[in-house]
Amino acid sequence: MGREFAYQSVYRYLQALIDEAARGGERRLPSLRALSRHLRVSLATVQTAYGLLEHEGRVLSVPKSGYFVPAGAITGVTATAESDQAMLAHPAMERALFAHERRLARQRARSLPGTQSSGEVRLRHVLAERYTRSSRQSWRAEDVHLGPDMQALLETLLEALALQGSTVLVASPCCWRLLRVLQRFGLHVLEMPVDNHGSPDLGSLARLLGRESVRMMVMPSCLGMPTGRLMSQQDQRQIAHLLASHPIWLLENDLDSEHCFDTPPGARLRDWVDQRWLLVLGSLQALVGAEAPYAYVLGLHGTLAEGFSRRAFQLPPVRQHALAQMLSNGEVDGQLNRRRLELRKRMEHLCHQLSVCLGGKLAFDMPDGGYVLWVRMLEPIALDRVSAALSVPALQVLAGARFSVQGRYQHYLALTWAGDRPEALSEALYRLKQVLAPRRGRQAGSKS
Repeated sequence: MGREFAYQSVYRYLQALIDEAARGGERRLPSLRALSRHLRVSLATVQTAYGLLEHEGRVLSVPKSGYFVPAGAITGVTATAESDQAMLAHPAMERALFAHERRLARQRARSLPGTQSSGEVRLRHVLAERYTRSSRQSWRAEDVHLGPDMQALLETLLEALALQGSTVLVASPCCWRLLRVLQRFGLHVLEMPVDNHGSPDLGSLARLLGRESVRMMVMPSCLGMPTGRLMSQQDQRQIAHLLASHPIWLLENDLDSEHCFDTPPGARLRDWVDQRWLLVLGSLQALVGAEAPYAYVLGLHGTLAEGFSRRAFQLPPVRQHALAQMLSNGEVDGQLNRRRLELRKRMEHLCHQLSVCLGGKLAFDMPDGGYVLWVRMLEPIALDRVSAALSVPALQVLAGARFSVQGRYQHYLALTWAGDRPEALSEALYRLKQVLAPRRGRQAGSKS
């Protein structure tokens, strides 16, 4: 395993304590000095880990009392985990995956030792073919690198490129999981906000690239999340034009591209940039579901192969072989077409219900894709009150500030509905409406 900063191990230790609190454990966390002595690290190291968790809203600092796990964070962690599983459940895909696995396992049992083809090699080959669009933009199996999940893959990628402590520029708002990995790896994160139509501020981008020592930029391939907005081909070309004058790594986030409500656009950001500096981040989980949690990155640089070879991830060979078959025979693409229709209907229903129940309290537009609805609260409100709505698992509510490292989006929420039990959604929206209602006179809730 690669080198880890001290604060990362402290961060992980605290995460375990937070998870324990979610299961009914102690909500008060160790003091700076106690944790420093226990883990044999400096006070500054502990402070850095606490600072990250506090920014994420998972830890509350109370003057003269210490650090605590807030009730909203406990509920939020549970709701996030449950909702993520619901979002990533593709029952038809998973049934097909298991069927392929059983058939391949029987074949392996009958074949002679040493005659089985490598599932990893087949999967890498199929992914390389899937991303090859022309002779100018072609990929080989050795350009595809696999990881057990997105976090492990990203950490391996960043270490292979020796990016520790460097500056990275991200389109904002940005996937909170991606932000968490970047922060844990000690990167200095700069944000380039996009407008309500998904267009980046190109003037701001040009100034940041000219003024800051940026080593990597993270941009969506075509669909930006959590806003759910498609990036125009004109914006893609202009970004590529700026990057031509600033040779830095481009990490193209392709995690959500297949979740456009219409057929994904033909043009992607990667079509216009120098492939030598291009890294394409994707996920089989987004295609097949939670039974395929594996992530991958495409890149030409030789140090990537060395870095992933050092980590030596061991992924299930039969499952990789099954995934390769599903991708190559068209099963995945056939299911994705049906999935897009389901996502559109789900989002239309959520938007309609929100308009009926909360139209005067939230501003939003129907997105172009994805399963997250990005909404703006029309009246400022303390977000700890919103956490009350999280007690209904039908609706996941995440604070907008979670999608920024610079304190942006304080008045935004990211809403996710799993699509089942419409009556539970109505109940959740009613609870959210109560939370967002202005409090007059004596605080509501004095009655139990």
